[in-house]
Amino acid sequence: MKVLNFGSLNIDLVFSVEHFVREGETLASEKMEKFCGGKGLNQSIALAKAGAEVYHAGCVGDDGGILLEMLETSGVDTSLIRKLPGPGGMAMIQVDKQGSNCILLYGGSNQSVSSEQIAKTLKQFAAGDLLLLQNEINGLKEIVDTAFDRGMVIALNPSPVGKQLQEIDLSKISWLILNEIEGQELTGECKSEKILEKLHQKYPGCRVVLTLGKKGSVYFDGTELLHQGIYSVPVVDTTAAGDTFTGFFLASVMRGETPSKALEIASKASSIAVSRKGAAPSIPSMEEVGVFDLKPVG
Repeated sequence: MKVLNFGSLNIDLVFSVEHFVREGETLASEKMEKFCGGKGLNQSIALAKAGAEVYHAGCVGDDGGILLEMLETSGVDTSLIRKLPGPGGMAMIQVDKQGSNCILLYGGSNQSVSSEQIAKTLKQFAAGDLLLLQNEINGLKEIVDTAFDRGMVIALNPSPVGKQLQEIDLSKISWLILNEIEGQELTGECKSEKILEKLHQKYPGCRVVLTLGKKGSVYFDGTELLHQGIYSVPVVDTTAAGDTFTGFFLASVMRGETPSKALEIASKASSIAVSRKGAAPSIPSMEEVGVFDLKPVG
């Protein structure tokens, strides 16, 4: 099984701050650092580091060389990425003293995916191959419809939640991996149990993984309900936590791990990531995850 991640590629400008900027406030940052990022890039790197064969499709701008190099160094096939004139995707990220973050996105070349690129890319994949998507590129409906018609298994991380997601037939999605806030926005429910229940009612063929921050994560497929606690580590930067979790979880189930074991592996990988700076650079190797021996909390 091959994995295609049709997703975003960003350059992240990370500002270390005492607190997040408030309305009308001018705040001096303690430090500014530049990293490779974008939910798509982060998840491709996580998949590759977890052992999957990953192809990344998307678009970069004039400043995208560093992004291609990062993917290739991590073992991701970049032959399906298009280089376009003009600015690429960018994120301005504030990270506070507790390691929490807030992010402002500029789509750039990520919003320039064409119908011709979609058709040409998906022709190279077959029934049973995995397609991973987020909501940081344009054309999601066309990508989902075309991939579904080809018999691909589709996993969606619906982040950030926006109007484009309303165009997608989510009954075509096999895996939905999202956090509690995204679950609330999609269902109108606040409690995790209600979020899972409503998602299953609406999309009974979809397996859902819901991450709950300090409360861990849960898996629900309509029959089996599983909970995984977190691992207590010093929190430095949470930017790539969810992306690391997504990549390691999917790579684990693809190689035959049970959902329970996949949750454990993904949670360990995510815990390692939050203890490091940056997005893509914080993602651990499978070897690091394998020797991670803390006990889960909760």
